[in-house]
Amino acid sequence: MKALSPSRALAAKLVFASFNLLKDAGGSLRSQELFARLEDTVDLDEWARQPYAKSGYTRWVSILHFFSIDCVKAGFLEKERGLWKLTESGSQAIKFGERGLLDTAVKAYRDWKKENQPTLMQEQKIPEDVELDFQPPEELLESTFSRINGELAGNILQKIKSCSPAFFERLVVELLVKMGYGGTRQDAGRAIGRSGDEGIDGVIHEDRLGLDVIYLQAKRWKDVVERPEIQKFVGALQGQRAKKGVFITTSDFTKGAVEYVRNIDNKVVLINGALLANLMIDHNVGVSLAATYEIKKIDSDYFLEE
Repeated sequence: MKALSPSRALAAKLVFASFNLLKDAGGSLRSQELFARLEDTVDLDEWARQPYAKSGYTRWVSILHFFSIDCVKAGFLEKERGLWKLTESGSQAIKFGERGLLDTAVKAYRDWKKENQPTLMQEQKIPEDVELDFQPPEELLESTFSRINGELAGNILQKIKSCSPAFFERLVVELLVKMGYGGTRQDAGRAIGRSGDEGIDGVIHEDRLGLDVIYLQAKRWKDVVERPEIQKFVGALQGQRAKKGVFITTSDFTKGAVEYVRNIDNKVVLINGALLANLMIDHNVGVSLAATYEIKKIDSDYFLEE
């Protein structure tokens, strides 16, 4: 038997637990009460409890809502104005077990879709065994968004590595200003211009009032940055009586370098190439908007009749 995907395995567990909770409660529960009982009953790991970055919906809640539609179409469940009600056939379907219950519901939804949306099903040309592994829309959007940004981050790093060191310094300034450091870009540019000072490439204000400063080192390297390079930078900070520093590289840091900064008094932040590219994406540095999509949901209040 084909192994279940993580999302579908969680869905099977949640649907089965929901049906049992509804049955024990006499057949019906308000959705809020049902979900509260599920959270106390089902062993939900960190992945299941993780919210989707874009929608903010918790993964397990979204997955259960998504697959509950299959249960409704199968005639196992009724939902009306926040009340979830187990039907007689739904009560009987509990005997199928976790996987059998969900498979039966999903197949029933597929049959309903064939009957009610035959043209759409023909256009999609979905094989029989693929429909059962469908993911909730939030999960599909999240994974697609992550994949697109991952490819974009890789392209950004390639571009940075082909640019001059001077351009890289300007890029770092632009990014830090967009993140809220340095006051204005002109002020920040003057600050980082103080190069060659015992391993310090520049200085930038931590806030717009200039109450504190952060010392910078920006290296457009191909090789990983090892602990001795970070020690040299920390020594330069101490020579300036500085407490804070940021070391930015287009490559990466060794495990020894990362562990070193965790055990020193100075506050040193290490930004590798992957984090640098993602920060540029998040703060719109070197990227432009390609497309915007609006995700809409039904307005239940609109359909309430007086």
